Amino acid sequence: MRGFCLEVSGDFACFTRPEFKVERVSYPVITPSAARAIFEAILWKPAIIWKIQKIEVLKPIRWHSIRRNEVAQKATAGGAGIDITESRQQRASLILRDVKYRLHAEFEFIPPERRAKIVRPTPVWLDDEDGFVNLNDAKPRADETEAKYAAMFERRARKGQFFHQPYFGTREFPVDFQLVEPAELENLPPITDDAPELQGTQNLGWMLYDLDYSDPKTPTPYFYHAVMFDGVIDVEKCRAASEGVPEPFELFAKRANVKERKR
Repeated sequence: MRGFCLEVSGDFACFTRPEFKVERVSYPVITPSAARAIFEAILWKPAIIWKIQKIEVLKPIRWHSIRRNEVAQKATAGGAGIDITESRQQRASLILRDVKYRLHAEFEFIPPERRAKIVRPTPVWLDDEDGFVNLNDAKPRADETEAKYAAMFERRARKGQFFHQPYFGTREFPVDFQLVEPAELENLPPITDDAPELQGTQNLGWMLYDLDYSDPKTPTPYFYHAVMFDGVIDVEKCRAASEGVPEPFELFAKRANVKERKR
């Protein structure tokens, strides 16, 4: 399967480091899980799993400090609501500004015989019996192919379509994206021509790679050692060099309801 490339940009971004408990501090660059979420916002189906291969940082890393009003509670379906005057909290955040990346990814197509049954909780507002049946109908379509989903993603990305607004870490930092055609990639100048600050090798340390949702109540985080060379992070190479980080298919298998492959 050939890969896809998106050029994404935004005014601000916050890829929160988990070791900071109260005040939010961003990683210096986008994480693979946040990059994957951008592709999934454009096209996600139970038949495909997105895998981030490479991240290109197109602009120098710039920081910005802000203070925001937040609430200390989570909204729940069917709950009584939140009184923001009672639960408001002001917190500081160290975020990124004026960010721009090229994200390279590919998806793995899951044949119908390898898919497990999709189990979706019934929404509290859905009490129609026919609606319940349709919601949980996981029968694969006969016309599902890898080429079909590839064409679907290309069409949606070229038109700027998405299922939900992609964002950089938090929803108040939306993403602008455009599809980069394969022919364009061959003639792109080196990143360091416009951003000499990115020259050389930069050790970014341990960053969040993704979460394993085998147990939805207590997801397991995986971290990889990210190294950037001339503005490029080879995600797959860094993942393979980081001990204990599973391959993307193994990590996402249960989250995507995939049966084990026959070896």
